[in-house]
Amino acid sequence: MKKEQNTSCPRVDIGGQAVMEGVMMKAPRAIAVSVRRPDHTIVTKLTPYTPITEKHKWMGLPVIRGVVNFVHMLTMGMNTLQQSTDMLGIMDEEPTKFEKWLSKKLGKGIDKIVMATAIVLAVILSIGLFFVIPELVARGLKALMPDPGMNWLINLLSGIVRILILIGYILFCCTVPDVRRTFQYHGAEHKTVYCNENGLPLTPENAQTFSTLHPRCGTSFLLIVFVISIVLFTLVGYQGTNYFLRLGSRLLLLPVVAGISYEVLKGLAHSKGKIVEWLRWPGMQMQRLTTKEPTPEMLEVAIVSMNVALHGLPEGCETTPEGYTIIRDYRVTDPAYVPETAQPEAASETLKEKAEEAKEAAKETLGADGE
Repeated sequence: MKKEQNTSCPRVDIGGQAVMEGVMMKAPRAIAVSVRRPDHTIVTKLTPYTPITEKHKWMGLPVIRGVVNFVHMLTMGMNTLQQSTDMLGIMDEEPTKFEKWLSKKLGKGIDKIVMATAIVLAVILSIGLFFVIPELVARGLKALMPDPGMNWLINLLSGIVRILILIGYILFCCTVPDVRRTFQYHGAEHKTVYCNENGLPLTPENAQTFSTLHPRCGTSFLLIVFVISIVLFTLVGYQGTNYFLRLGSRLLLLPVVAGISYEVLKGLAHSKGKIVEWLRWPGMQMQRLTTKEPTPEMLEVAIVSMNVALHGLPEGCETTPEGYTIIRDYRVTDPAYVPETAQPEAASETLKEKAEEAKEAAKETLGADGE
């Protein structure tokens, strides 16, 4: 039976994200991305990180910090996905003529153009799936139920449509083998975070005993966003029959929804009690769609990212031509790890130290007896 953390999470949260064949871990002062290459080696990159709330204190205020974190995670998430693909070294095909032309005209690198295009398409897809379609449904329901007293029911039904679209989209993604592997790495990330939060040595064996479901997961956050949106759209959103005004008011309220949802997620993650467990339950169950049981090799990658984010890069490791650190044994990223070849030497040094201590103790005893 897998362990689940029913107690509150530590106040210093270590977050993460599954990427292409790897895991990103974000500590308070550093971000580490690690991937397993086709040759089975792990390559990792460490990036120092300074929270924007330290530069601008007002961005750390309740609700506002949720909006800031939402925007930051979106941009960092896309950049991290691109970075993991680069680290894998499998995207070396020749750019198309159109990509070369576009790069020349805009004066930007091809990778930046591809990333910008992906972000634009993702935003358009998200707005289409989770705002345009549900509001079309709401428009139809409005025609069937023109009574203003039924607005709450219309908003509830359109919110349920959003949730169903999200579930359907995730189920569709599960049919793609590469995405399913990413969901396994998502599970590895959660297990490793749990292992660290419980103060256990970071090993695949220890991490494997934990659940893939974690209260601070982004999947839970999405579900909370949809639930909070139903409430806010009903209380302060435009309730008239003009479709574009309804759609616009929902989009304008999205930052407020994200800010409140962030506070709810943090509150539920750091609280205890049966009521809290019940409130967390729907989001935790949604994670069964986006997390899968990882292999021990996947857990090793997650552990490397966790250790590097917390303790920095290990010394003496090889680097790739691009500057990524090569990890051939995940254990070397643990500061307490002593290689087996060094253990006899370490034991010998310990025996020498104990012998010296014994000699000193004997001298002191003889000196005391002589007096």
